[in-house]
Amino acid sequence: MFEAIRDAIASHDPVIIHRHSSPDGDALGSQAGLKALILANYPGKTVYAVGDDPGRYEWISGKMDDVADGEYLSALAVILDTSSPALISDERYARAKTTARIDHHLFLGPIAQIEAVDSSFESCCGLVAQMAAECGWRVTDEAALALFTGMVTDSGRFRYDATTARTFRLAARLMEHGIDLNALYRRLYASSLADIQLRAEFVRKIRLTPHGVAYIYTTREEMAALDAGVFAISRGMVSVMNDIEGVDIWVNFTEAEGKVLCELRSSRFNINPIAVRYGGGGHKKASGATLPDRETALRMLDELDQMAEENRP
Repeated sequence: MFEAIRDAIASHDPVIIHRHSSPDGDALGSQAGLKALILANYPGKTVYAVGDDPGRYEWISGKMDDVADGEYLSALAVILDTSSPALISDERYARAKTTARIDHHLFLGPIAQIEAVDSSFESCCGLVAQMAAECGWRVTDEAALALFTGMVTDSGRFRYDATTARTFRLAARLMEHGIDLNALYRRLYASSLADIQLRAEFVRKIRLTPHGVAYIYTTREEMAALDAGVFAISRGMVSVMNDIEGVDIWVNFTEAEGKVLCELRSSRFNINPIAVRYGGGGHKKASGATLPDRETALRMLDELDQMAEENRP
């Protein structure tokens, strides 16, 4: 599956690595990991990592590189962890001489000239780790830590359905590079008292539809009163609804300027088609979408409630 991308990496200079905007641990881990792998196995090659601010995960990737427009003329642009062109951070990828994509989301259509998409992987980092193994690449400690971090975060600490025996085989190989799990988990999951209190506020905001879909809706006015970024609320607070007894579907709606960000989750059902109908995408049990207004968000909530009703035991 990776031969064409491996050959393109070997034959192009520079290689410019893109990923989705508002990156999570998997997007940045795969980006930093692939960059470290290429530098280790193709000495002298120029490799850039580009995109918007890494935010709280900057310790994985470091700051993004500044790349002049002219660099794209001879470049291979590799797009990671992205199912839709609209989500790619830095649209200049389209100017590259050659484009390639490595992704584990459900396939919505081609983005690049060379595609390696497999939704059976728990993370894009897992795909990059598999690529390294199949290509016989030397894995550095830096690459191993970045890739392992993305595998941990996107698998929910190896809890989600996509976690397989292959996941643990790849993770074991990465752990052979001396990863300090205690240090890594403290960095990923330690929370300040203020963060814990914020999560407590959102726990109190949880509501249920008539058929047991849990949801939180945060208005622009409520957002303005919080000392937190919109993605920290949208993506960060959906998890406060995990593991509620009797709840199989949950969704977090967060108003931003001119839009409503939606994070959909399920422990049992494929909620991805609903996300796709509203212009989003992702995975069967974890998807997202951006909606124009509250009215549209409530229509989506009605569809999720209908799904819950139709699947009642």
